[in-house]
Amino acid sequence: MPQKQSSAKEVVTHTIEISIIMNKFNKTLLATAITLASTQAMSAGFQLNSQSATGIGRAMAGDAIIADNASVLSRNPAAMALFDKKALSVGLTFADIDVNVDDVTKTVPGLGTVNFGDVHGAADSKIIPNFYYINPIDDKFAIGFAAFSNYGTGTDLTPLANAGVNTPVGFMPAPVDLLGNTEVLTVNFNTSMSYRVNEEFSFGFGIDAIYAEGTLTRKGSVPVANVGVVPVTLVDVDADGWAFGAILGMSYEVNADHRFGLSYRFSPTLSAKGDISFNRQDYAKIDIPMADIAQFAGFHQLTDTFAVHYTAQWTSWSDFDHITVKNNPVQQHLKTYHWQDSWFLSLGATYNISQDLTARVGVASDQGVVDQLSSLSIPDSDRHWYTTGLSYQLNEQSSVDLGVAYVRGENVTVKENSAILGEITAHTRSNGTYYSVQYNYSF
Repeated sequence: MPQKQSSAKEVVTHTIEISIIMNKFNKTLLATAITLASTQAMSAGFQLNSQSATGIGRAMAGDAIIADNASVLSRNPAAMALFDKKALSVGLTFADIDVNVDDVTKTVPGLGTVNFGDVHGAADSKIIPNFYYINPIDDKFAIGFAAFSNYGTGTDLTPLANAGVNTPVGFMPAPVDLLGNTEVLTVNFNTSMSYRVNEEFSFGFGIDAIYAEGTLTRKGSVPVANVGVVPVTLVDVDADGWAFGAILGMSYEVNADHRFGLSYRFSPTLSAKGDISFNRQDYAKIDIPMADIAQFAGFHQLTDTFAVHYTAQWTSWSDFDHITVKNNPVQQHLKTYHWQDSWFLSLGATYNISQDLTARVGVASDQGVVDQLSSLSIPDSDRHWYTTGLSYQLNEQSSVDLGVAYVRGENVTVKENSAILGEITAHTRSNGTYYSVQYNYSF
């Protein structure tokens, strides 16, 4: 039989139905979209710990003071005082991350339980570059320039859409892409200076110019009587922006074999502008607060061939309280996070096999940021790092570093209660392997 044609009144009614459904979902979905991929970063929150091959090989233990190449600039500008020659380091890190999200279910008041199923291999593999240059001006001053990343994410959960949404009332049939694609990138351009006070103490200061960009999409569909399945765009964001931070550092050299480093990085609130659309409204920008980072490191050359080193790193993730959209003068908190500050503790050892070959190992405990309020958007967990690496001296001026790290995350059961979405439950687990190579040149 021919299908009944919808009247103008019915079309208007169906449009209102779609608008109501989208209004229920979108406020929380945008916050989820921005931060869901944090599991891919494989460090607390969405922090990256992959600034150098030597650092990865020793689980970042002692990175703020060892100063065996120019990559120390990412951790402590004061350590530039340990260099008496110009130094250049360039590297690449390949992050192979495995994120699995199982049994994603959502209880919608009045509608029942929505089952999204599972998705394995949700994270995308990434290549993370870095660049460092240190130039000693004289025996007191040194300057340095660097480009690296402290934060970044990337996750593809579109496979959840393939099976549609299994619900007894037929809500959100396939195709549904509520968790879809997320890509967030930050690049830190750093300029620093160090000053040697005396043989023991040096101080450093740096300015960070941080560029951030992000793209994300979320799509769904709504069944409408006498019309069928109507596709809807829930979230569509393409935004970028700049922010400025700073870093302070200090180094203390007991003697040539024992030294300590301390630094504090002040991180800004990132304001991203661009095409930001949700709930059929356009917004001017998104504000995302970043966390400050403080770290203490020690290095001890115990024999001619063997050294131990360690790092205690604190990150102020409690500052990550809200994600806010703004459209002057209106602003709205899309989601609140009750995160806790986190600690990253690492211990490493270095052994000089020969004059040209050096081996290193490291272990680390990386504390998750979720306190009492768990969230599907941030299925964070404690992680454990197991790392190893090698350095080979090509000649008097150049060397090559290799580093490998295996990161094991704990299994997490996430249960989030939302006044808008109801209860969301999922089981997540994440593991990752870093492969890093770096070239160093002194002149």
